[in-house]
Amino acid sequence: MHKTGDVVLGGLFQVHFFSSVPDLSFTSQPQQPTCHGVYVLGFKLAQTMAFAIDEINRNSNLLPNVTLGYTLYGNCFELGIGFRGALSLASGQEDQIVVDDTCVGNPPVVGIVGDSSSTISIAISNILGLYRVPMVSYFATCSCLSDRQKYPSFFRTIPSDSFQVRAMIQILKHFGWTWAGLLVTDDDYGLHAARFFQSELSVSGEGCLAYTEVLPWDKDTDELRRIVNVMKTSTARVVIVFEHPSRMIHLIDEVVRQNVAGLQWIASEAWTESAVLQTPHYMPYLGGTLGITIRQGEIPGLREFLLQIRPDRHHNTSYGNSLVRFWEFTFQCRFAPAPAGWLEGGGALCTGQEDLGNVDNEYLDISNLRPEYNVYKAVYALAYSLDDMLRCKPGRGPFSGNSCASLQSLEPWQLVYYMERVNFTTPFGDQVSFDENGDVIPIYDVINALWLPDGSTKLQKVGEVKRTAFKGEELILDEDKIFWNFESKKPPRSVCSESCPPGTHMVRRKREPECCFDCIPCSEGKITNKSNSLECTSCPEDFWSNPQRDHCVPKKTEFLSYHDPLGICLTATSLLGTFICAVVLGIFICHRTTPIVRANNSELSFQLLLSLKLCFLCSLLFIGRPRMWTCQMRHAAFGISFVLCVSCILVKTMVVLAVFKASKPGGGTSLKWFGAMQQRGTVLFLTAIQAAICTTWLVSSSPTPHKNTQYHNDKIVYECSVGSTVGFAVLLVYIGILAFLSFLIAFLVRNLPDSFNEAKLITFSMLIFCAVWVAFVPAYISSPGNLADAVEVFAILASSFGLLITLFGPKCYIILLRPEMNTKKAIMGRGIVS
Repeated sequence: MHKTGDVVLGGLFQVHFFSSVPDLSFTSQPQQPTCHGVYVLGFKLAQTMAFAIDEINRNSNLLPNVTLGYTLYGNCFELGIGFRGALSLASGQEDQIVVDDTCVGNPPVVGIVGDSSSTISIAISNILGLYRVPMVSYFATCSCLSDRQKYPSFFRTIPSDSFQVRAMIQILKHFGWTWAGLLVTDDDYGLHAARFFQSELSVSGEGCLAYTEVLPWDKDTDELRRIVNVMKTSTARVVIVFEHPSRMIHLIDEVVRQNVAGLQWIASEAWTESAVLQTPHYMPYLGGTLGITIRQGEIPGLREFLLQIRPDRHHNTSYGNSLVRFWEFTFQCRFAPAPAGWLEGGGALCTGQEDLGNVDNEYLDISNLRPEYNVYKAVYALAYSLDDMLRCKPGRGPFSGNSCASLQSLEPWQLVYYMERVNFTTPFGDQVSFDENGDVIPIYDVINALWLPDGSTKLQKVGEVKRTAFKGEELILDEDKIFWNFESKKPPRSVCSESCPPGTHMVRRKREPECCFDCIPCSEGKITNKSNSLECTSCPEDFWSNPQRDHCVPKKTEFLSYHDPLGICLTATSLLGTFICAVVLGIFICHRTTPIVRANNSELSFQLLLSLKLCFLCSLLFIGRPRMWTCQMRHAAFGISFVLCVSCILVKTMVVLAVFKASKPGGGTSLKWFGAMQQRGTVLFLTAIQAAICTTWLVSSSPTPHKNTQYHNDKIVYECSVGSTVGFAVLLVYIGILAFLSFLIAFLVRNLPDSFNEAKLITFSMLIFCAVWVAFVPAYISSPGNLADAVEVFAILASSFGLLITLFGPKCYIILLRPEMNTKKAIMGRGIVS
C-alpha cells in the first residue's frame, strides 16, 4: 500500500497469517516466498496507519503545508520478507528511473512504523540503527530492544516485556500461584521473555517454575506431544505462554487432542485477543484465560474510514493485491478470473459492491482498539517529531551552529533527536513520550476470556497494571468480574507445597525448586508465628513455645511453694516441731523445780529448746518464692540456730564430763572453772563465731535469687544461689565440728554410773544428727531445683526432731508418765548426782 506525499513514512505489517519459504539448497535459483491466509487484524493495522496519516493531513495545526505519504509492506511474519521490506523502505524502491532531476518510484522514508515481531525488529534495527533511521514498533516487546547502545533509533508504543513479565508476576502473587509452567516461542521474543521471567521470579521470590519449554517454530507433532504431556503430568495448574497466534494454534490443538483441561492460562499480549483462538472448539480449555494486553484506546472516525475501501477503486493500484485477498477472504468469493473449479464447486464471484457493514468480524470492531491504538500513537509520534523539527527557528536550533533541520536536507539522526523529546497527548487523553530507552510509559490492561452459556466468547477487562512513581508496578483487579473455568468457579490452587503453617518451618527438598519444601515442626523453645518461615526463632529467656509452636508463652515457674503438697507437708511438719518445742518448754517450766529438770543445768535445757524452736522455724525460710532477703536469711538463720543448738549440747556434754571428774579425789576444782557463767560464755562465744562466718559470707558474696533454666527448658526454677560455695561449706563444716566434738565427748562419758545418764542420750542424738547431715550433702548436690530446698528442709527437720526426741523424750516420759522416778533419790541411784 502506498500514497505519495512531501514526506513519506514506512510501515511493516503482518497482513498474511502464514508463509511458505522455499528450502535454500544453494544448488538452484530459489523461488520467492509466498504468503497466504489473510490476517484481518494485520490488515486493519495497516488501514489504521493510513487513517492516522489522512487525519494528520486534514489537521491544519499539525504539519501545516506538509503532506504525509506512506509506503506499507507486509512481512508475512517471516524474517527474510520483513527485513527485505524494511531495507526497501529505507533505501527507496526505484522501479523506474528517468535520467534527469526526477526519479519515478517510492522515495526513501524518514521513519518506519513497525515491526510487530521482536525478532524482525531486532534484525531491522541492527541495520537501520547504523544510519539512525527512526523505527517505532507497535507490538515488539522484547526487553532486549531497550538496549540503547545496540538499537539507538528504536522506539515503541507498547511496553517492554520486562514490564509485562513483572505484571504477570504481580498476578501470580495476587492469587497465591507460586507454582507455574512457562511456555515460550523459539525466537527473540520468547527466549528473552523466558530469561527475564526466570530472573525476575528468582529476585522477587514470589514463586517457581515447574517447567520451562520452548515451543517449536514449525508444527513438530512429536515435540508438541511431549510438551503437552509435561503440562499434563505436572502439578502446576497455571501455564504462562509467550507465543504468536499462528503458532499457538498448534499447541492448543495438541491440548485438545490429549484433553488437558483444568489449567489456568496466562496469555502474553501477542495472543491474548487472537480471534482464531476464541472458538467453541478451544474455549472449553482456554475459557477463563487471564491475558496481558495493550491498553485500550479510542480512535474517532476510524470505522467510517475502514468502510470506505472498495476493490473497484483500489484494485491493482495503491493497495496492490492485499485488498483483493482481504475482500475474497471476508466475503468468501473470488474475483474474475476465478480459479479453476471454483465456480463448479459452488463458489461465488466477487463484484466489489459487497457491503462491509454487514460483515461481523474484527475488522470493523472498534470497541476494543489496542494494537490499533499503538499504531495510531506511533504515526502521531513521528508526525509530532517532524512538526517540532519544522517549527525550529533558524539560529536557535539544537544542531551545530544552532542550525535547524529541513525537509530538503533532512538527516535521519536529526529526526531521532526530536523523537527522543517528543511529548504529546492523544485525543483519548493519553500522554505519549519516550524514556531514555525509547520505551513509553508502561501500562497494560488485564482481560479475561469469558465463555458464555450460548457458546460465544467475550473478552472483558478485569483490571490493569501500571507503573507509578511511588508504588512501582501496581496491579488493580476486579475479581468479581473474572470468569473461572472450573467447577468451583474460584481461582485454582497452584503450589508445589502448601504453605507451612505457623509452628513449622520450611526445609527445601534436594534438587527441587525452592517452592518445593517440607514443613518441619519447630523444636521446643522455638516458634514461627507466620506462614512459610525459613527458620524458627528462639523465645526470649523467660518464655517458652506453646504446644502449637506459634507463639511464646511465659515459662512455668517452679519453687518450693506453700501451695504445693510437698511445701504444705514440710510447713506443717515445721510448725508441728515448733509446737512440740513449745509444749516441752511449757512442761519444763511447769516442772522446773523437779530434779530431772534441774539436773545438768536447766538453763541450758531452756536454751536448747529455744534453739530447736528456731531450727524448726528457720526451715520456713526455704519455702516460698525466693526473695533477696529470704535468700540471705535462710542459711544465716539455719547456721546460727544449729550452732546455738549444738553449742548447748556441747556445753551440756562438757558439764557431764566436769561433774564426772569432780567426783574423783582431787577433781573438785573442775566444776569451779566451768560454772554457769562459763557455760553461758561458751555458748555465746561458739555462736558468735558462726555469726561472724555468716556476716563475712553475706558481705563478700551474698546469696541471691536465681532463675535456673538448666533443669527444665520449659520451666523457670526459682532458687537461691549460695553466692560463695566456700562460705556455705565453712558454715556446714563448723556445725559438723561442733557436732563431732559433742558426739566424741558424750561417747567417752556414756558409761557414767548414773541412773539417768544424759551422756547416752547426747551420744545417740549426735549420732542421728551426724547421720542426717552426712546423708544431706550428696542428696543436696544431686537434687535439682526446688528439690534441693526440700532436701535441706528435710535435713533440718529430721535433725531437729532427732535432737528433740532423743534429748527431751525420756525426760518428758518421766515427768508425765513416771513421776515416781522424778526424785533426787531415783536420779542419783547408785552413783553421783548428775
